[in-house]
Formats: sequence, C-alpha cells, structure tokens
Amino acid sequence: MSGNSLGKLFCVTNFGESHGPAIGAVVDGCPPGLPLTESDIQAELDRRRPGTSRHVTQRQEADQVEILSGVYQGVTTGTPISLLIRNTDARSKDYSAIADTFRPGHADYTYWRKFGERDPRGGGRSSARLTAPTVAAGAIARKWLHQQFGLTVRGYMSQLGPIAIPFESWDHVSLNPFYAPNANIVPELEAFMDQLRRDGDSIGARIEVVASGVPAGWGEPLYDRLDADIAHAMMGLNAVKGVSIGAGFNCIIQRGSEHGDEITPDGFVSNHAGGVLGGISSGQDITVSLAIKPTSSIRIERRSINRAGEPVNVQTLGRHDPCVGIRATPIVEALLAIVLMDHALRHRAQNGIFR
Repeated sequence: MSGNSLGKLFCVTNFGESHGPAIGAVVDGCPPGLPLTESDIQAELDRRRPGTSRHVTQRQEADQVEILSGVYQGVTTGTPISLLIRNTDARSKDYSAIADTFRPGHADYTYWRKFGERDPRGGGRSSARLTAPTVAAGAIARKWLHQQFGLTVRGYMSQLGPIAIPFESWDHVSLNPFYAPNANIVPELEAFMDQLRRDGDSIGARIEVVASGVPAGWGEPLYDRLDADIAHAMMGLNAVKGVSIGAGFNCIIQRGSEHGDEITPDGFVSNHAGGVLGGISSGQDITVSLAIKPTSSIRIERRSINRAGEPVNVQTLGRHDPCVGIRATPIVEALLAIVLMDHALRHRAQNGIFR
C-alpha cells in the first residue's frame, strides 16, 4: 500500500492497524543534535489518547511511545527515528458482525474494492487510531521548530455541530476536553454530547490551527506551494472533508480592496491570506480551518450491502468517538508542524540559510 509517507526532507512513514499488535512511525530526516526523550513525545500523545473523558471513545490505550532508534544519549543522531506504540485494549470481537458488510460513510467498501481484502477490526488501516503515530512524529517537529525559531503551533475547536464557540482566550483551551477557547460554553457542549451519545448518533466539528513565528520565505511556487502541502496533509487526516487557509471560502464575498492584505512599514494590516502568498510564507501567522465529518460508526441501523451485493442493515457496536473532532486538535497541530519542518529544511537546502 503506497501513500503512507508525508514530507520530503522531513519524512514521516506511518505503519500499523487499529487492532494489530502495534502502530508507529519512522521519522527520517530529523537533523542531529536535537535533545529528545520519550517524555517529549508522550506529552503530546497524552493530549490525543482515547478514554480521557466521557465524550470520546472509552477504549483504554495508554499510548506509551517507545523510541527504538535514531536517538543516542538523549539527542537525535540524524538517522531514522523509529517510534512504536503498542495496542493494548483492542476488542476485535466487536467487529465480527460487520466482517462481510460495509458501514455507510466508512472506508470498508472502498478498501475492499481497491485491495480485494480488508481488515474489519476497528477499521484496520483506515482507523483514526493511526493518528497517534502522526502526533508522535509531530512532537519531534514541534520541538525542533520551537528550538530553532521560537515557532509555536496551537489549535482549538471553533464549532461543535450547530454550536459556534466564540474565541475567548488560548488559556481556556487546555482546561476542557473539547479544546474549546471559551470555558463558559463547555456546559452546553457537554449537554449536547451527552444527548448525542444517548441517541446513538454522531456529529461533526470545526477545528482551527495557528502557527506563529513562521519566518517569511518558506515554501515553493506552483506544485509545492506551502499552502498546497498544508491542505494535502490536512486532507490526509481521517474524517476531514474541508480545509481552508486564511479567509478561505469567505473570500468569495470579499472585494479585492478588502481581501488583499495591505502592507505598511510596520507590517501587514490584516491576514486574509492566512500567512501564505504565492505559496510562500509571509511571516504572518499561518491560519488553517478544518471541517470534520460526523463519525461513520454509529449504533443507529443504516442501509448497506454485503460482499455479495445483497441489501443489509448495519449497526456498528463497539467503542467509538461520537465526535472525532473532539480529539482532533493535537493531530492537526502535529500535521502542521510536520509540514512546516519539512519546508524549513527544504528552504535551507535550496538557499543555504534560514532567513
């Protein structure tokens, strides 16, 4: 199966299945000399891991990361960094009833049509469980970017289903399970999710991610544009159905006199471009917004077919996130960090310097 690697000079290759013995990633291209321990990576994995609140899947995975290579005496050596996360709480029997049927909205049908085989246990390779290695790899990128440039990447949930979440403060984000930047709205979010779980249904969400301290000049024209690579990476995340940068789709109703960010000796007046102009970073914050669809695995019976093409009704049991967007914030942060580190190294390779 191709399509499991992200990046050129900072390259992350993801492996494993939801109910296999382990999942992980190989990170190739990390420069030598970066102080790195498992605790650096574990802090980010703990933000993503399941079972952290009643509003997410109750699968109990510690997501303990093991560094198998690429680090010696606490620093990276410049060789591939192999990261392993063992699966310890898989319940494969929960999926025995759907081994020969296809869940609506899931990748069951398309995997079967492509490969002729599929792993039905928790979605196999298409499971959001495979985002854990992405977060682990992203932790390395985040640390290197911050060490080199003081660059920070942080995200938050701006909408849960029909509930818009007004931004209040970054300080609120880490204090609730929704990564909501407004503590006052958390009780409403909790009540909404409690009812959703009783209904056996699911809902989507909108996530925002912001990178601050990105130097101007990163990126390439045309096919390897920085914003194109960001969109490519974000669309590779399970359940993402839309990605916008800067003003995004709102630019449709803007006039050029409003959308084009004016420049003064003191800097840009606005940031409708989202920190990228002509595929190259402008030095402003890079702002990305993602639409995440409702979870496909729900208890409500839905119509589908089996392998023989016969009509069936499908009900998905097991432990699932009624809103995968709740745990998405650390993942989109990791993806943005991986893309930015890759482009930082590509910029240095082409120009010989960091500006």
